[in-house]
Amino acid sequence: MSKSTPLPLLSSHHASLTETLRVLQERRRLLKWLGAAGAVALLPTSSLACTLIPSETEGPYPGDGTNGPNVLTQSGIVRTDIRPSFGASGTMVASGTPMSITLQLVSTTTSCTPRAGAAVYIWQCDAIGRYSMYSSGAQTQNYLRGVQVSDANGEVTFTTIFPGCYPGRWPHIHFEIYDSLDQATSGHNAARISQLALPEDLCRQVYAQSTLYPGSAQNLNGVSLATDNVFRDDGAAHQMATVSGSNADGYVGLLEVGVALSAEAIFTNGFEAI
Repeated sequence: MSKSTPLPLLSSHHASLTETLRVLQERRRLLKWLGAAGAVALLPTSSLACTLIPSETEGPYPGDGTNGPNVLTQSGIVRTDIRPSFGASGTMVASGTPMSITLQLVSTTTSCTPRAGAAVYIWQCDAIGRYSMYSSGAQTQNYLRGVQVSDANGEVTFTTIFPGCYPGRWPHIHFEIYDSLDQATSGHNAARISQLALPEDLCRQVYAQSTLYPGSAQNLNGVSLATDNVFRDDGAAHQMATVSGSNADGYVGLLEVGVALSAEAIFTNGFEAI
């Protein structure tokens, strides 16, 4: 394999579900073969985003202890399927069109090598725009929140639902990156906070299910990437997920997340100060 061998890329943000799954599988296979050291030497910087993910507000409903309740310290927060509540909050499952979302963490300081061993906490609203632990009708729930540790390919994958659209915000998913699982589950130590945006055409496709997503289509009509208070600075250039699928079969999403990491940080504080 030559130095010009790139990781497989999707043809566009609107690639088919079949193509998305194929590319993810090929990337995992190639990165496993290369290993971390090989990836430094062989992967060109153009094969992945290699751009530091923008730092964004965590918003008013983080559930990480910085604004009220802290779900990160609750037993059961480390999970793949974030649709149900857990622990003392019961087992209520958030309704909505199924979606699997993968975040692939890559180092912007070491030639786009996968960042394994980091913890990612994600949270989102439900199909009617409510955040568990905060919103009226969902305060006793903790669904649509979860933590995963990135694997050897730098990937974390969550089973969730396509989020609704509430007034004033572009459809999105929040996430925080921690140096380790211990850092995440102790709270207050996020190395990077950002948000993932979802493509408009697929949002409209999902929100056409007006019974399941009441008000979302109308709310989407009232906002744009240019007016959204988080994505308006660059139109979500580095935060727009690649999403494929259908209402009948569900959706698969992928976002490459660039994180700043130095050799010194690996053995001390994890992520560089950013």
